[in-house]
Amino acid sequence: MLQLLRNTGGIGVLGMAVAVATVAVAAAYAIRPAERRLALMRPLSLATIFAALCTFASGVAMVFDGISTTAGPIGWSRVAAGAAESVAPMAGAFGCLTIAWMLVAVGLRRHP
Repeated sequence: MLQLLRNTGGIGVLGMAVAVATVAVAAAYAIRPAERRLALMRPLSLATIFAALCTFASGVAMVFDGISTTAGPIGWSRVAAGAAESVAPMAGAFGCLTIAWMLVAVGLRRHP
């Protein structure tokens, strides 16, 4: 896991931090529902979506940069691996959003 974080750039780490923060706020809302925490979920969800798009765009840019600096024939299996790595942070962020909003649903059931 630490090796993965070392290989991830600053944008990727920031995107993961935003997604984890959104889940943390949702968990806090599920434990102790309050309007203030619920109001915070909308902007945090948008921030997670934008962070996911940013990490995806950054990953695609890195793949294109790698293609442009390759001398000779392009190894398309490596391009495919880079494309898969570009999509993975976005999938993780949307997974975190799914968990977060499920926790919000639990909190809404408990809200007086």
